[in-house]
Amino acid sequence: MSNNIVHIVRCKKPYRCLKCGLCKGAGKNLQVLTGAFSINKQPSFGWQEEEIMKRKNLIAVLLTAAMTMTMLGGCGSTGDKTVKAETTEATEGTESADTEAGTEKEGGKLRVGMECAYAPFNWTQDEPTTPNGSKAVPIYGTDYYAYGYDVAVAQKLADEMGMELEIHKVEWSSIGISMDAGDYDCIIAGMGRTAEREMSYSFTDPYYYRDNCIVVKKDGPYASVKGLSELAGTGCKVTTQLGTGWIPLLDQIEGAETGSNYETTSECFMAVSNGVADVCIIDVPTAESALLTNTDLAIIKFDENDTFTGDEEMVNVCIATRKDDTELRDKLQDAMTAIGWNDKTVMDELMNEVIGEQPAAN
Repeated sequence: MSNNIVHIVRCKKPYRCLKCGLCKGAGKNLQVLTGAFSINKQPSFGWQEEEIMKRKNLIAVLLTAAMTMTMLGGCGSTGDKTVKAETTEATEGTESADTEAGTEKEGGKLRVGMECAYAPFNWTQDEPTTPNGSKAVPIYGTDYYAYGYDVAVAQKLADEMGMELEIHKVEWSSIGISMDAGDYDCIIAGMGRTAEREMSYSFTDPYYYRDNCIVVKKDGPYASVKGLSELAGTGCKVTTQLGTGWIPLLDQIEGAETGSNYETTSECFMAVSNGVADVCIIDVPTAESALLTNTDLAIIKFDENDTFTGDEEMVNVCIATRKDDTELRDKLQDAMTAIGWNDKTVMDELMNEVIGEQPAAN
C-alpha cells in the first residue's frame, strides 16, 4: 500500500466535486488539509447522496411556500404591503448610496496626475517634508512622496475646495490616456495649453507663465550664442522632451540634426552633458532647476528679436480635465480665483521658493 500527501486549498465547490470525499462538506471553511490516504481504497460517498436528498426536499418545500404566498397575495393586501416594504427598503438603500456618493463628490479627493519627475514643477522624494520643511504629498500606491510647484498649487486648490489631495505618478507619454481611463481626474503637471490638446481636454486659465530657452554645454561651441539665427547652418544636434509643445520648435533651427528626444527632461539634460546632443529646448524654470546639480550646463535666453516663433502655447501652463468634465474644470477655476492665483508675481515667488526646496537627487 502506497501513501500520497494530498493538499486541498479552499474548496470552491463544496458538496459538488465528488472527487475525494476528504472535505466532508467543510467547503469554504476548509483552508488547507494535509494528510495521507491509500490510493487502493476508494472513499465512501454516502454522505453526498444523503445531502442531495436533503436539498431536493428543501427545494420542494420552498416551491410549495412560494405558491402559497402567491395565492394569498391575490386574496388580500398583505402581499402588496410586503412588496412595498421591500421596495421602500431597496429605495432607501439606493438613496443612502447616492447620498454617500454625493458626499464623496462634494468633499472627497482631488485626484491629480503628474510625472513626479519634472522638477521644479513636480518631483519624487523619499521624505514627507522638503529640506526647508514644506509638506510633501504621498504618491498613491507607493512609499514615496511628491513635491514641487504643481504639488504646492494642487494643495492650495484642494484646501480651498475642501478636498483631500491624491497624487498619481504617471509617465508623460500616457498622462492623458490614463486620465481618460479614470485613473485620476485632472492633470496638474506643467502642461502647456496648446490648440491640439484643447481638442481633447478642457483647460483652466494658466496657473503659471513660463519662458522658453535652450540649454547647452557651458564650455561647448554654442555657449556664446545670443539668438536663434546663430544656430542656423551649424549642424548642431538638438533635443527636447517627447510629447511636448517644444517638438515643433526643433525645426526652426535651420540645418539642425534632429536625433532622439526623451521621455523625461532629466534625460535631455544628460544627453547634452554627455555630448549626445548639443542643444536642448526647454523652459526656464526646468533649466534653472537642472543647473543646481548639472554645473557643466548653461542656460541661453534668446534675444526677443531673434527667437522662436509660435511658442506662446508653451508659455501658458494650465490644469487639464477630461473634455466633458467641465464641472471639475469650473470648480478648479473658481478655486484659483478664490485664492487669487492669477498674479504672475505671486506665481514666480512660489516657483523660486520650490526651486530652493528641491532635493539634490532631482
